[in-house]
Amino acid sequence: MKNKLVDLRNHLFATLEGLQDEEKPLDVDRAMAVSDVAQKIINTGKLELHLLDLVGQRARSEFLGLPAPEPPTKRELSLIR
Repeated sequence: MKNKLVDLRNHLFATLEGLQDEEKPLDVDRAMAVSDVAQKIINTGKLELHLLDLVGQRARSEFLGLPAPEPPTKRELSLIR
């Protein structure tokens, strides 16, 4: 996956800056479209994390760009039981 959550944030901040540019303001309708698409991307990321949680996988999330957590050690597992 090429884009990460940090890239989405950067695009949203650029959109916000475009709205505030007095010399060449960004069209409000276009900014709303960017916001709508961003929300859909965020929702798919939430769904991805929820799915990983439901199935108990300890995998990395491509959306967040974070490494997978280390599996628990035998000692940590014994503390849970």
